[in-house]
Amino acid sequence: MEVIQSIRKLKNNNYTLTTKNGRKIRVSEDTLVRHRLLKGEEISEEVLDQVEKEAELDIGYQQALFFLNYQLRSEKEIKDYLKKKEISEEGIVYVIDKLQGLSLLDDLVFAESYVRTVIKTQDKGPQTIKQQLFKKGISDENIQKALDLFSFDDQEEAATKVAEKALRKYQNKSHKEQINKVRQHLFTKGYSKDVISLVMENLEVEKNEDDEWESIVSEGDKLWRKNRRFDPSKRKQKIRQSLFTKGFDFDAINRFIEEKEMEDDNE
Repeated sequence: MEVIQSIRKLKNNNYTLTTKNGRKIRVSEDTLVRHRLLKGEEISEEVLDQVEKEAELDIGYQQALFFLNYQLRSEKEIKDYLKKKEISEEGIVYVIDKLQGLSLLDDLVFAESYVRTVIKTQDKGPQTIKQQLFKKGISDENIQKALDLFSFDDQEEAATKVAEKALRKYQNKSHKEQINKVRQHLFTKGYSKDVISLVMENLEVEKNEDDEWESIVSEGDKLWRKNRRFDPSKRKQKIRQSLFTKGFDFDAINRFIEEKEMEDDNE
């Protein structure tokens, strides 16, 4: 037999039960009440083992409820959280089953809620959302069902806003590079080729010759200074190649280089 020497209260309505032989068990308040555990009471090893097992299940469940208190969670997130809290595999299975039985844990409900939140608050496309849900342990079937909430029209609308914002960011680039940059940006956000193509067709990216010339001068001046250490022939070759890669017209590039050479000659 063992004798309960002390019962010390911890956070979250948990307690540490210590016996005279030095055995310590973390128990929940429910466990204390259920077994009527009191200081100075004698208790058998068998009952103590049962108390320890039940306490782990109760505490694991309480921790899961605490984790769920802030937002919906996936089954994988609950499992990972309980593992960090050193809950046994048996305890995790018990908690998961209990939560599902009370409709507090449902991966499809979680996935649908996640998709709705992303649509309202973020600018990510379906492919990125799919990757994020996969990392959270959601099955392919549930991911697809949840993504059905993100209609093609909604994707087009969201992607258009992303494209317009990106276009403002790249307005100092060449016309060709602006288009490429915006297209790549949409792709990294997770939008499909079909959505991207439709958005780019409707996106107003007019080629303004004055703006184009200002862009080439801005980019070219940086390259001119950067490559000053090379001989004139090598310098022109590297600048011409860099500007062409950035999408500027060959004639405009040659005009820029000619003007820069004239500036150097007049210095």
